[in-house]
Amino acid sequence: MTIENISRNKSFGGWHKQYNHHSTRLNCQMRFAIYLPPQTLTGAKVPVLYWLPGLTCSDENFMQKAAAQRIAAELGIAIVAPDTSPRGDDVADDDSYDLGKGAGFYVNATQAPWKSHYQMYDYVVSELPDLIEKTFPVTQQRAIAGHSMGGHGALTIAMRNPERYCSVSAFSPISNPMNCPWGEKAFSAYLGKDKEAWRQHDASELMRSSTQHVPALVDQGEADDFLATQLKPEALLAASQASNYPLQLRQHEGYDHSYYFIASFIEEHLRFHSEYLKAG
Repeated sequence: MTIENISRNKSFGGWHKQYNHHSTRLNCQMRFAIYLPPQTLTGAKVPVLYWLPGLTCSDENFMQKAAAQRIAAELGIAIVAPDTSPRGDDVADDDSYDLGKGAGFYVNATQAPWKSHYQMYDYVVSELPDLIEKTFPVTQQRAIAGHSMGGHGALTIAMRNPERYCSVSAFSPISNPMNCPWGEKAFSAYLGKDKEAWRQHDASELMRSSTQHVPALVDQGEADDFLATQLKPEALLAASQASNYPLQLRQHEGYDHSYYFIASFIEEHLRFHSEYLKAG
């Protein structure tokens, strides 16, 4: 598979790079970012944290705003951030910010006009890691994390693929998308009206019935404007208690939905993942 390097910036002794490539699963050109810590410059292979961005975001938001590179360099962890959806002139879109481009919701769409490109679940779980592991000095030790829509994606992908991920974390995840406006709108469009199909992409539903556990850390700001209507962490907590799932759910007074919140606690998330990546 051919990839094209489109930018590179040295950071804390390592390199942040952006690449374009053609995705066969999404049937379009895609961009991703990777941070390679300084250990890779001397021949070491390192584990990978996959970061899934939220609504309207791309690979750039986390890499530019979260201040994660310093700790990733110390711990020897690569970070990979994909885009949030397929892109291109022939890719279906919607006028609203919460559907279409920038809002792939990390599912495999089954409904027209979305299904020809919106296969983000397969892209994140299989195609992108295969590309990363064939191209860069990384191991097959993986963790996954994300924010908001990306937190939803990280939690559901980890729980559906416990053999592929050592740990999972999320900031402000959409915890119960079957029962919130963002999720109902996206799932209706991408997956159709059969709500049984939705359950496989709902973190609370998956956690409630989980028998194979991936250690999970979730941080939620109590001043988040979306807390009550869209995020519903109480559903995730109830599900974890029902299945005895190893979830740490922390709520933080005064913090909102922004990258100021993420930057405040990203070090703790990276150290959390490092513990399991090294053990794995």
